[in-house]
Amino acid sequence: MPPVAVHFNGGVNLPDTTTVLRTLAERVPRGLRRLPDGETGERAQWIGYQRPRLEATPGLELVAGEPGAEGPYGGGPTLRVSDATDPDRIAWPEIGYASEYRASYATFRELRAEGVVPADVRFQVEYPTPQAVSQLFHPADRPRITPSYERALLADLDRILAAVPHRDLAVQWDAAVETVTADLAPETLDEHSGQLAGLVDRVPGDVHAGVHLCYGDAGHEHMVEPESLATQVRLANAVVRRARRPLDWLSFTVPQYRADEAYFAPLADLRTGPGTELFFALVPYHPEEQAAGTTEAQVALVDRYLPGGSGPWGICTECGMARADRADVPRLLDLHREILAQHSA
Repeated sequence: MPPVAVHFNGGVNLPDTTTVLRTLAERVPRGLRRLPDGETGERAQWIGYQRPRLEATPGLELVAGEPGAEGPYGGGPTLRVSDATDPDRIAWPEIGYASEYRASYATFRELRAEGVVPADVRFQVEYPTPQAVSQLFHPADRPRITPSYERALLADLDRILAAVPHRDLAVQWDAAVETVTADLAPETLDEHSGQLAGLVDRVPGDVHAGVHLCYGDAGHEHMVEPESLATQVRLANAVVRRARRPLDWLSFTVPQYRADEAYFAPLADLRTGPGTELFFALVPYHPEEQAAGTTEAQVALVDRYLPGGSGPWGICTECGMARADRADVPRLLDLHREILAQHSA
């Protein structure tokens, strides 16, 4: 089966929600399931959006990182719990996502009423997992502060669940830290799949729920280079098996230079079933650097190894388009449309 749908993992480097929704719907008019608001403004920094809120939280203290250790994936200042603070009693401020999404949903509804957004497309919101945000905490304090922060994050999720009709809503959990950690330390996969299944189960059954299996894109570099789809397949299987509710979609990382059997062969072990849509990052960030025929080979490999009985599959970029140059976003969106058209003939 060729790809039949598109998925947007979140961030889109365009100026505002209205521009994002109009541009996505107009440039990719078929295969849409859900539309994000583009995580514009401060949210383009992913978990960096939480830093100023955490730094302003009473009971947390900013401490310097190791000199010379700063990089796109850590090493900078972190937050510690002050000696006089009980982590379970931290008065977390409103962490911001629900407020942003309420405003974006109003725009979504206006554009749907105009006929810009198709009537059957859901409004998609994205949350970093608590484990992702915990990277802003000092390693020594993560075990005792992350559960407290998780409660604040889930309270924020509850606010958007109360504000948006469930028939219109889809929730994505961005699982970069879990995917990378399970790759580097396979013995942690059971722990991380349990955490992800718990987050999926916090989404009511009449709201779509998905997980983005990610290796990061800071500076257009992965945290680690995936050797194959094996870790993502094992993690996906475990989350689907352990979650009490169905998982509506999963998105998988595929580096744009990988079109070899070794990378795709682990798909044969995928056991998500027909109810879960699958999206593979076959839309390259830098198409001018990709060898001719790569996308066609990737499509053929997905078709070859994806088990019979799997749900329909589609395409995406690896990690949204928040870090793509703004001038490149229209071309990336056109690639979504062109890839679908090429393989639907």
